[in-house]
Amino acid sequence: MRLPDFEAWAMFAAVVEHRSFTDAAKALSVSKATVSKAVTRLEEHLDTSLFNRTSRRLALTESGKRLADHAQRILAEGQAAEEAARDETAELSGVVRLGAPMTFGLLRIAPLVAQFTKMHPLVDIDLHLSDAKIDIVEMGLDATIRIADMPDSSLRARRLADVNLHVIASPAYLDARGRPAHPSDLGTHDCICYSNVTLSDVWRFSGPGQQVVAVQVRGRLTVNSGEAMLPALKEGIGIARLPDFIVGEALAKGDLEEILVDWRAPPVGLHLVTPPSRLRPARVDALIDFIASHHGC
Repeated sequence: MRLPDFEAWAMFAAVVEHRSFTDAAKALSVSKATVSKAVTRLEEHLDTSLFNRTSRRLALTESGKRLADHAQRILAEGQAAEEAARDETAELSGVVRLGAPMTFGLLRIAPLVAQFTKMHPLVDIDLHLSDAKIDIVEMGLDATIRIADMPDSSLRARRLADVNLHVIASPAYLDARGRPAHPSDLGTHDCICYSNVTLSDVWRFSGPGQQVVAVQVRGRLTVNSGEAMLPALKEGIGIARLPDFIVGEALAKGDLEEILVDWRAPPVGLHLVTPPSRLRPARVDALIDFIASHHGC
């Protein structure tokens, strides 16, 4: 059995990442000729061209595009294995790239990151906050927090907790338009919808006697950030469904009022998601475990 040319695969992955033979060579601390020879060797072994090369431009061929992900995984697995071996005897160090939803990240994850970096002064955190759906492998993230139902995928998802949704509006809106007594009453109200979910205008509830109801609402305002709904809610624009970490303070102050308290939207899972590989540097596992231990905060 002939072993794969792991060095050539890794150098191919570096060229893809840096979009340059010269920059890949610098990153790997080898000569440009070494990188070029390795890629040529791989092309000859595979009997296909991986790059279209000109004096000004370097572009992947169709074969190169198909094989780039495999090469990047080979390189990542090798780096993770070496880091895991070093981490057994060394103090935690290096960079952890972590993603999280914007508001939850600001309120719940950023304080934990601050504590963790204080505990481990040699670890740097690259925190990426966004409510957009992202590809964590393509983004190069070591882990991300997701508040969503997780479809089957190659990603590894660890469910940390349930996030409960509240149906809320301002007292002024409810005084003017009436307080819904049943989810079906929402059909006659102005609602505010969250666009980062499928079927954002269909709200599901479970209630007394194990009843299950799905209601089509009219979205007068649709946004991709839960926190962005708060000004509209307080101005009496309509009714929304939001998690407690966003609306808890406004409910406590009386700026907003919860309705349909006997009816509950299905809770959404709070997940900690990592790429498919089981091999992770110790610093990544340490941060993941630290966040998991505080998920109820």
